[in-house]
Amino acid sequence: MLEKSNNNQAFSIPDKKYFTIGEVSELCGVKPHVLRYWEQEFKELSPVKRRGNRRYYQPHEVLLIRQIKELLYDQGFTISGAKAYLTKDQIKETNVISSDFIKEMIIELEAIANFL
Repeated sequence: MLEKSNNNQAFSIPDKKYFTIGEVSELCGVKPHVLRYWEQEFKELSPVKRRGNRRYYQPHEVLLIRQIKELLYDQGFTISGAKAYLTKDQIKETNVISSDFIKEMIIELEAIANFL
């Protein structure tokens, strides 16, 4: 069911919109109770809950779980350290997006100024 990629730890994710907690547990090698605990600790991890309070994870959440597992289990981060690291990554990503947006706006404004 799982296909290995070049990295020994990474597996491809099946092309689905939603995964049950059991499927995510198998894909990521983490027990379901650990996933439920991580939901409480990492605000970025918020699966959709449907009938009977069943959790359905999206592919980006599966990738996030793999990243959390890597930080905690392989790199030795604490929960608070992993939270800080993930927040730092999000800030970097936001800054890159912001600077790209500003550059695009400058180009558009210069085009409007030249038109006038």
